[in-house]
Parts: sequence; C-alpha cells; structure tokens
Amino acid sequence: MADTGQQDAAASFDPLRPRLMRVAYRMLGSVADAEDMMQEAFIRWMKVDRSEVREPEAYLRRMVTRLCLDQLKSARRQRETYIGPWLPDPVLDEEEEEDVTLPLMLALERLSPLERAAFLLHDVFGLDFGEVAITVKREPAACRQLAVRARAHVRKARSRFQVEKQRGLELAEAFFTASRSGDMTALRSMLAADVSIHADGGGKRPAAAEPIIGFDAVVKAHEYLATLFRTNGSTLVRSAFVNGLPGFVTLEADGELQTTALEIEDGKVTAIYVVRNPDKLRHLH
Repeated sequence: MADTGQQDAAASFDPLRPRLMRVAYRMLGSVADAEDMMQEAFIRWMKVDRSEVREPEAYLRRMVTRLCLDQLKSARRQRETYIGPWLPDPVLDEEEEEDVTLPLMLALERLSPLERAAFLLHDVFGLDFGEVAITVKREPAACRQLAVRARAHVRKARSRFQVEKQRGLELAEAFFTASRSGDMTALRSMLAADVSIHADGGGKRPAAAEPIIGFDAVVKAHEYLATLFRTNGSTLVRSAFVNGLPGFVTLEADGELQTTALEIEDGKVTAIYVVRNPDKLRHLH
C-alpha cells in the first residue's frame, strides 16, 4: 500500500516538478537547497489527502514557497559568514530568454523573504495578488505593497539589454580566447570602462576576496591570470547562457569546473561573474 501511495503521489507531483523547481531555485539561488525543498514537498504531498486538492499545482506552489521562506531565514545567516562574494548557483539555460537573470538574482538578495516571494510570484510567474496573498498568508493589499517595494530595489537589475543568443555566444567565446591566450588588446576592446569582476570561491578555491572594479583593475587581473593559464591551462567545456547571460563552462588546472557569465551592454562587457566554489558546480558534472 505504501508503494502504491508513493506512486500515486509521484504521478501527480513529477509533471509539476520542473515548474516547482523554478520557483524554489529563484527563491533560494541554490540548486542543492531547491532540490531539498522538492524532496520535503514530495514527502508532505504523500501525506496529503490528495482527493481533496482541486488544484495540485497551486497547492504545491504554495507549499514550496512557504518551505523556501523558512529556508531563507537560515540561508541569510549562512550568507553573513560566507567567504568572499556570494553568487547564485550557475544554471545553464536551454533558451536565451531567461526570466530571472544573474544580476536580478543578486538584486533579489537585497529583498526581505516576503518581498522576494511577492515579486517572483506576481511579476515573474504571473500570479494575481489574491493567490500571492494565500501563498504568503498576508492580505492582497500588503502583497501589492511588498511587490512595489521589491520593484524599486530591483529596477536597475532588470534586463535592459537583450543579447541575441548567437551573438552572445560569439562574444563569450571571444572573451574566453582572449583571456586564456593573454591577448590584452582584444580583451581591452571588449571591456566597458566600469567593468567589474565578481568571483565566488566560497573559501574552497582561490578567488578574489572582494569584487574587482574598473577597467584598469580588471585588465591587470587578467594579465596576471593569463600567466597562470599559460602554465596551467584552462579548457573550454562548452559555451552557454549562464543564468540568462552569455558565458562558458571551463575545466581548470585543478580538475574542477568553473563557470563565467558576462553581463553585456551596448556590445561591451560590464560585469564578469565567475563561480569557482565546487559545492555550487556539482550539478553540472
């Protein structure tokens, strides 16, 4: 009977898993934590009298969102002691149009958990404020205000410059070639004046402890890195859109993967996001 119940629960849960995972990942910015939320939601779903649930997707979305709200409380405490810049786990996009890009994910970190939930559920996933209110257990008017405050915080991070997929991948590959070969002339031509590097090693692999800001500082950093690449190598695994931005996956000399995502405006790279923390890259193996 237990196996039958599990199979019955899985039959209704599994088709919704991708959409629920999108909610969880965008709430948490961590693939591993989002997968944990999926597991916990499924366990709870097995215990529910499913014959009484008229809309399984809405029911499960509420459940997952509430689990994420609880998880965000402990996640925020962990972020306070995180070593170096924190970046969300890299997700490789199958399509170039991503509803929540990496810069927006970083902006969401500045929101309260409830603001984050209201913004994502209404502005990203298109739910009305009545449904948002039921999900976060607040009045619709309060949810509307949460979303207004959230929009004010993330307005600058919302994508203004759409990069066509093929063009984006070409720029990413050109950046890889210039940065690994030490072609500083080509690299300089690609960088915006206010370019920055944000590298997440999590204290587990070497990475800059603070963001590197400005054209000269970024060029100097790449001049140093080019000397390392000449000795140790860096192999391109694939080009891809990483959290909505053109980028690539590489295999580094230490045998670990690394992702690089490029924020591009008017054909110039304005920000470089590098994830080196092996805990954030396990799902890419």
